[in-house]
Formats: sequence, structure tokens, C-alpha cells
Amino acid sequence: MKNILVINGHQKYGSAKGTLNQTLMNKMISLLSEKNNIKTTNIQNGYKVEEEHQKFLWADIIIYQTPIYWFSVPGLLKTYMDEVYAYGLFFKGADQYGRGGLLTEKKYMFSTTWNAPEQAFNDPTQFFEGNSLEDTLSHLHRVKKFLGMKPLKSFTCYDVIKNPNIEKFVFELDIHLKEVLDF
Repeated sequence: MKNILVINGHQKYGSAKGTLNQTLMNKMISLLSEKNNIKTTNIQNGYKVEEEHQKFLWADIIIYQTPIYWFSVPGLLKTYMDEVYAYGLFFKGADQYGRGGLLTEKKYMFSTTWNAPEQAFNDPTQFFEGNSLEDTLSHLHRVKKFLGMKPLKSFTCYDVIKNPNIEKFVFELDIHLKEVLDF
């Protein structure tokens, strides 16, 4: 049995109300709570920094459920990281830059929603110029590496505005979680 923290990083943006991200988070909680201990944070609803510190220290795995806005996380999720990722608790100074992470026993997974179609990835003639999903998330992976955390394979839903196939997304999430978390 693992301790899993699921963070919903959605932030209302224009017509994006967060229904898909909340649906995916609810599915994760439903599936994972059968054999794991689960805690959650919905950033848009507010949080207490000290409570978030305790959740991270408690967790074996942290799952970030987030939309991708302008190729990164929403502003509220970035603010959360700035406020919660504390020096001396999550990382410290080190002789070699980036080697002071204190969360070395933790794993993390990104579950992202994109308006970009799947075809835009892994094809040198498309927008991302042959880069994979993981490549496009490399700046976010680097943040977790700085904290000492180890990555699990990311999950994503593509083309969520033009083709919002929620049933398909939830089905694929189920398969992904069983594969990656082996439950």
C-alpha cells in the first residue's frame, strides 16, 4: 500500500472550467484508493503551506493533474510550487548544482491535458519538431529532479477542446495507472 498525493493544478481560464481535470482526478482517487492511502489538494480551492509540506513528506507518490496553458502549468500551480517547495525541507544547497534534493524517496507523475493534437508530437514536420510529450515537459521534470524526485511515465489527454472525448480519456487513464503504478 502506497501513500499517494493527488494535486489538481487547474485554474479557471476563459471558458476552461476544469471539468475534465476534476473528472480525471476523481477517477484517480476512485481507482487508487482501493489499494492505497490517498490525500488530495485542489489548488484553486486554496491550501495551507504547512499542510502541503506534511502531505509531501507523507506521500510516496505525487500525481500532478494539470492542464497545460501556454506550454506550462497554470499560474496558481506555479505559485503553489514557489510557496510549498521549501528550502531545507524539499532541497538544500549542494556542492554540485541541482544535487541538493531532499525528496529522493518520492516518485511523481504528470497527468496533463492539452489542446494540442497528438499528431503535433513525435513528428519532425509538426509544431513540436519531433519532440515527445516528455520532451515538452522537460522544464517541469527538471523542477522535480531538483527536489530529488524520480519520474513515472506521464499521462496526457490531447486535443481536449476540439475533441473532448472524456469517456476515452478516462478509459486511457485507467490503463495508464494500472501499467505505471502496478495496482
